[in-house]
Amino acid sequence: MSADFEDFARAASRVGSRAAPGDARLSRVAVLGGGADARLLAALSLAADCDVTLFSAYGRELEMLRASSGIALRGAGPIGSYQVDRGNASVALTAELDSAVMGAEVIFLTGPIHKQRTYAMVLADHLSDGQVLVLAPGRSLGAVEAAWMLRLGGCTADVTLVEAQGLPFWYRAEGAVLELSEAGPMAAATLPRGREKVLEMLAPVLPNLVSVESVVASGFADLSAAVEIPALLMGGVGLTGGGVAVPMGAKALPENETFAALIGLEQTRLIRALAEERRAVAQAYGVRGLPDTETWIAAFAGADRGEGSRPVPDAETARAMMRDGVIGSLVPLASAADLAGVVVPQTKALMATVGAILDADVAAAGRRLENMGITAKTADDARRAFDAITTGGH
Repeated sequence: MSADFEDFARAASRVGSRAAPGDARLSRVAVLGGGADARLLAALSLAADCDVTLFSAYGRELEMLRASSGIALRGAGPIGSYQVDRGNASVALTAELDSAVMGAEVIFLTGPIHKQRTYAMVLADHLSDGQVLVLAPGRSLGAVEAAWMLRLGGCTADVTLVEAQGLPFWYRAEGAVLELSEAGPMAAATLPRGREKVLEMLAPVLPNLVSVESVVASGFADLSAAVEIPALLMGGVGLTGGGVAVPMGAKALPENETFAALIGLEQTRLIRALAEERRAVAQAYGVRGLPDTETWIAAFAGADRGEGSRPVPDAETARAMMRDGVIGSLVPLASAADLAGVVVPQTKALMATVGAILDADVAAAGRRLENMGITAKTADDARRAFDAITTGGH
């Protein structure tokens, strides 16, 4: 391995002299970002009796929150209104990154992937030993990419990265109000491996995390884009949806307008094909025991209706989901497949389709192994590289 890679492996996986993070109760949280996911995490952390600071570099996001009566949660979960900038028992807002993360035990990196990358890079010299960085959702190999960004930024602190494949609630944002429905279990892992106590510490905020062996396993467990993109794209008269048929002239009931209702037989066939491609690539890297396809689909689509249903996003959110799905889920799979010699035609076709629809080469910004310090020549070399990153070569 190159000297640069060996340095990366050591920096991403060393065990510091401090007590392992997660031994103490979670008490101070920083949330980076001002979007709906960030507001949800801030409110959930406050509900768990944490001191919470929310950072945003965008004045409009901060002003919107200050002008509102707080963050309101409705539906499932810890419903109520969570105040901002009102002293004790409220979410503190700031535009100063260093003050936001100073002393925080857990730092949530939120928003689209390009923001998570930026946060990881600029955080590099603001972190301290023992802090935990959480990407939720991390999609495929998000923790490895974040570790590489920290390395490039010169981070010397002994931190733990958590790659989680989802939040505990689906949400629909209506201004400052978040309408919640409960999501199912989501795979999660730590980088370095062996710090599962961190997931226990996160349980008051992220109770639905299920620990898997490593961030390689959690990355292959990410079927998000394979479910989301076909559901969002494949509508119209040529295909059928999975929802209740509505007679001509009638309107669908709001409770039936769910994400799962976008998935009919044709969409399911494509999702199954994409799932089988992901399973084949995972096996080439020694990852087995992934869920059966129907369970996998349900995890990312939510329930058909009622409790646990996932709302249908608006057009702007849908486009952002497709963009992140290609960058963070499909490209890393295709990159790993190319190295292993596994053919993934459906995955690559979906990448090209999204690029054409968004009129941009979205895949060019994707998480490729070689752009995350994994300069391997074969799948076996890549497996050894992943082992070095996740365990320090032990």
